[in-house]
Amino acid sequence: MSAVLITSPSLASDIKSQISDDNRSLLVSARDWNYLLANYSSRISIQRNLIPQLKQPEIFTNIDDPPLFGGIIPIPLGKEMPELKSQVRALMAHYSFLKPGMFFLDVETGNYLNIDGEKVFPAASTIKYPILIALFEQIDAGKIKLDEKLVMRRELVASGSGDLQYKRAGIKLSVMETVNKMITISDNTASNMIIDRLGGKAKLNQRFHTWGLKNTVIRNMLGDFKGTNTTSPADLVRLSALVDQHKLISEGSQFQVLDVLRHCHNNKLLAAGVGKGGTIAHKTGDIGFLVGDAGIISLPNGKHYLAGIFVIRPHDDERGREFVRQVSRIVYQYLDQPKLSQKY
Repeated sequence: MSAVLITSPSLASDIKSQISDDNRSLLVSARDWNYLLANYSSRISIQRNLIPQLKQPEIFTNIDDPPLFGGIIPIPLGKEMPELKSQVRALMAHYSFLKPGMFFLDVETGNYLNIDGEKVFPAASTIKYPILIALFEQIDAGKIKLDEKLVMRRELVASGSGDLQYKRAGIKLSVMETVNKMITISDNTASNMIIDRLGGKAKLNQRFHTWGLKNTVIRNMLGDFKGTNTTSPADLVRLSALVDQHKLISEGSQFQVLDVLRHCHNNKLLAAGVGKGGTIAHKTGDIGFLVGDAGIISLPNGKHYLAGIFVIRPHDDERGREFVRQVSRIVYQYLDQPKLSQKY
């Protein structure tokens, strides 16, 4: 497997100016490289060699290699799981009034379930998952510390979920306290404080794009009750894959992130389908007409899989949650079978 080496000094200088030191370890998508090559094609020569100073996954693969999930994430896709898909389709027939989208990925085999997984949905509070990862990325870079104090300014206070809205403006919380509230009780005010500390919506959207998330965009601060912030089931599984494969944050930060996500208080969606001995690190979302959930599920045998699911439903209809629970149970039981320990 090989990568391109750009030998033109002038181009190297141009690229260096566009990629800061702290970005060198981040993912660079094939589309970004294609853009650079197209715009500077008259000024470069290309050699087949490795570029050791760029700590990015290899994006030029042998044509015979299996496709990588998301194009850049080093989990080769296996096959769709037809038996599992048939079971979920049968369940969907009983909930024809719902509009779901889902993506599940078995990390060990690369096999997957994809039903409208790339469809764009309102993110609701699942947007707090990529915000969490962006925060720990900055912590790893030494730009933010977990014991740093954040001020709850009045313009950041938001209604909806969480208890900070009932506190007086001007109080101070540590970054760790704030992020715990953002994930565990889905506090909207805490989320706005973290967004603000990370430089705002535009900077976060730029990070998401750099990671290869196609549909994940923050358009409004939280709570976003109209659903203008968006993502997709596949995007959130891409994010979980990046976290799982240590492509965005350090091993120490990954440990802390998963610990925070395991303490999510909402256990009425994917968590309700996880069998005895299994664990889930996840973030849920609910804005009345939609519920969603995404994260990493571990089985007692050591296997794990990645999940992302959204359901558009009649407003506050409990059957939307029940559908997610049943899908989660079906997928968990299917992947927990010993025969699936080997790739097809």
